Amino acid sequence: MAGCCEDKSCEITALRIKHRRVLQIVLAVNIVMFAVEGVFGWLAHSTSLLADSLDMFGDATVYAMSLYVLARSQRAQGAVALVKGAIMLAFGLGVLVEAAYKTLHPVMPEAATMGVVGALALAANLLCFYLLYTHREDNVNMRSTWLCSRNDLIANTGVLLAAGTSYALASRWPDILVGTLIAALFMSSALQVIRQARMTCRLPRRSTPAG
Repeated sequence: MAGCCEDKSCEITALRIKHRRVLQIVLAVNIVMFAVEGVFGWLAHSTSLLADSLDMFGDATVYAMSLYVLARSQRAQGAVALVKGAIMLAFGLGVLVEAAYKTLHPVMPEAATMGVVGALALAANLLCFYLLYTHREDNVNMRSTWLCSRNDLIANTGVLLAAGTSYALASRWPDILVGTLIAALFMSSALQVIRQARMTCRLPRRSTPAG
């Protein structure tokens, strides 16, 4: 029995090491892409690029929190997942505000810049998605990080579509529409993460054996 417990402990430790390695890589990728998309989104007057940049920043925060709770209890993971959900929800609301502002203050985005930077962000997030996919069912912590990565791929595809249609139609509206849709996706995923995290936080505490 002792050997079985030791083997199980070794398996858990090995899994945590894998989780840490993956999260460190995707954290670095998201920090870099946050800076790249933020700068070029501002220069290109693109709501969708700025939205995706803020998403990268939110994801970097999420991955940093995920690293923090790797060796902690399910309750701790659930509590941090609640914070993650709140961050995702806040960024969704932020994107809605940005889209509303661009509606009232029309500026034509630079479609070429959107396309190039959007393609780079898509490649970066494909790497993150690939790394996180096999760990998505390990626990609530890794599932919430995988959901962030999945949302990024959808958002990146939206940015590329916005770039193409903005160029073809010479219109700012595709960019605004994509930003609004990204916000809706963020908020939906945030509610899903919060709901699952609350269930995890309600799990009964393990009693400590007497003696």
